[in-house]
Amino acid sequence: MDSMMIEMEDLVKKFPHTDMAKKNTWKTAVAGLSLSVRRGEVFGLLGPNGAGKTTIIRMLTMQTHPTSGTIRINGRDIRADERATKEMIGVVPQHVNFDQELSVWDNLELHARLYHMERTERTARIEELLTEMSLNEVRNDGVRRLSGGMKRRLLIARALIHRPQLLFLDEPTVALDPQIRRHIWNIVHDIAQSGVTVLLTTHYIEEAEALCGRVAIINKGHLIDVQSPRNFCKQLGDHAVEWDGPEGRAYRFFHTREEAGVYARSIEDMPRVLLRPTNLEDVFIELTGRKEGL
Repeated sequence: MDSMMIEMEDLVKKFPHTDMAKKNTWKTAVAGLSLSVRRGEVFGLLGPNGAGKTTIIRMLTMQTHPTSGTIRINGRDIRADERATKEMIGVVPQHVNFDQELSVWDNLELHARLYHMERTERTARIEELLTEMSLNEVRNDGVRRLSGGMKRRLLIARALIHRPQLLFLDEPTVALDPQIRRHIWNIVHDIAQSGVTVLLTTHYIEEAEALCGRVAIINKGHLIDVQSPRNFCKQLGDHAVEWDGPEGRAYRFFHTREEAGVYARSIEDMPRVLLRPTNLEDVFIELTGRKEGL
């Protein structure tokens, strides 16, 4: 069996655009992207606002079509049989999109019916997911009454109702507090452990670091690099020295702690000198020149 769950080749997406001179032109959101996601891995797309992350997700989930290029999921071109592909995937959107007038149970029931699940199967599956997502106590509550964390868990439950092989998570913990965010991380980890391939986009770099086996850094529609978070940091240098410089916070990276220590001592007269391990945010800033979300 092919070890790749997702394969993108020379993927391009352009949108009609009116420039500053009010001329009609085309804006390139994704520019010749080639990228593969292995079966069973948690893979992250990381990039500044406008990098093209959500556009990539929308193409992979057939909400919009590429301008050019090829997408294969589970070895098959998604254009060959869109219905079969959709049955294979689950999607957790960035924005909550439930029927607000229905209860938690009825939202899951409706989604299961859309996948033509038999009554006995869908009832058992809903019961299973309510337990897994810690939503049993609110099963009969209207969606409007749920907290932000509960709504996120319900989005994930809905996406998993038909037992997909591939799960897309677009900003799964946006606007959630740190405690709820870590709860969602545990859920994603358990989903991956069950054998589901997970592709996520996130603005939280520590989220990608905690969850992803590999991360692709995207900027202005281009693929910058793909590595594991650990290898990204190792490539840059495992040890960071940071301090308050004339133009703001400054950084230098070193492959050994001894080198970093010597440099830190040489600038002891600078304000707030700190020696620490390198993290994925350091890599992100070095590769894109921007902090996430800016």
